[in-house]
Amino acid sequence: MKIKPNKWTALFLSNFFGVFNDNFLKHAIIFVGIGWSMPQWLNTSQLISMVSAALVLPYLIFSPLGGRLAVQYSKLKVFRFFKLLEFPIVLIGSIAFYYQWVMLGVFAVLLMGIQSCLYSPSKYSLIRDIGGEEGVSYGSGVFETMAFLGILLGTVSASILADHYNVFVLSGLLFTLALLGYIFTTRIKAGEPVAIKELKSHLNPIRFVINSYLEARRYKHVNIAIFGASAFWLIGGMLQMNLVIHSKNVYQLSNMNTGLIMATAAIGIALGSFSAGYISGKTVKKGLILIGLSSMACCLSLLAFVKLPVWLYVSTVFGLTFSGGFFQVPSLAMLQQSDIGRKLGDMIAYLNLLTFIFVLIGTALFSVGTWLTNENSFVIFALILIINSLTMIGFIAHDKIFFQETLSVFKHAKS
Repeated sequence: MKIKPNKWTALFLSNFFGVFNDNFLKHAIIFVGIGWSMPQWLNTSQLISMVSAALVLPYLIFSPLGGRLAVQYSKLKVFRFFKLLEFPIVLIGSIAFYYQWVMLGVFAVLLMGIQSCLYSPSKYSLIRDIGGEEGVSYGSGVFETMAFLGILLGTVSASILADHYNVFVLSGLLFTLALLGYIFTTRIKAGEPVAIKELKSHLNPIRFVINSYLEARRYKHVNIAIFGASAFWLIGGMLQMNLVIHSKNVYQLSNMNTGLIMATAAIGIALGSFSAGYISGKTVKKGLILIGLSSMACCLSLLAFVKLPVWLYVSTVFGLTFSGGFFQVPSLAMLQQSDIGRKLGDMIAYLNLLTFIFVLIGTALFSVGTWLTNENSFVIFALILIINSLTMIGFIAHDKIFFQETLSVFKHAKS
């Protein structure tokens, strides 16, 4: 089957505009809200933490429900229904900006997080429904590319509009992004497996994780794919936080220059994800996982043990994040490729829940590490290197196929 990019366009763009709007609303509340009159108990750091948590917590609580919706109902209808609900959510956000009610703004971000969480399993599992088994690598690669571009542009747009604040322009952009996301969602065409009405997963997050882990063991490479993709976000979360400290403490860079380095990291992941999907074509190249992790280890070693010139520091960050795309995309593609059928929605929900558990673990490790070392960013890079190495060992120990396919990639490149 020949991969035709045009059949993916609606899914890719609906994902892009959804992620764009999530991150634009989140960072607009942060950048603009800090100038509003806030309750005495709420300072800037607490506002940032509260807004960030508002997008994360729904995935820890509602992921099982999102998985059930993707199994029992039409994924396209679920996706479109929740994209339609984005309009009243951005209306609440617009009211918050108009009256400068910071807590209403946080509530709008929380609603956006719940909405995104509930349609996420349906959205992700449409990749296989559109492209079939042969299209999962390409689809996963570009899908993730569009997501990271949405994160990048949402963050940058919010920072620019905050410096030139106009409530009507800001609200207009929120509604425009919601409208574009909904329009492209209605254009998606996919051949879905038959819904399974009688299959009901546990809505208790703890029991859901345990049962999903046991269910995933029935299918080859599903658990290692999910743990690998979750480890990517653990590493990425710690890296994002440490880049801020390293850029300021070691290089004394300004906020703007630090932001540019963060943008470089996002572009690196986006390009790495696209490249991995393009190289894989109609197959899932498992060998790219160890290549990506090995390249990440080299970059992390430089960052952990050497104070690099600024230009080389930025280049190494780009190389690190570009390599991350080679690690992440095959992991996601292995999950999409597995012959799970309609249960893929539950597995995506399991991935979402585990990912945010890993993100919280990474946040805790970063907090403890910086506290014990007095914000020594070199030590944190070394800690990330250890986690990266353990992840690589985990793949090799799970199945020798990952190492064998890595060797085959090099042999093919030489020939």
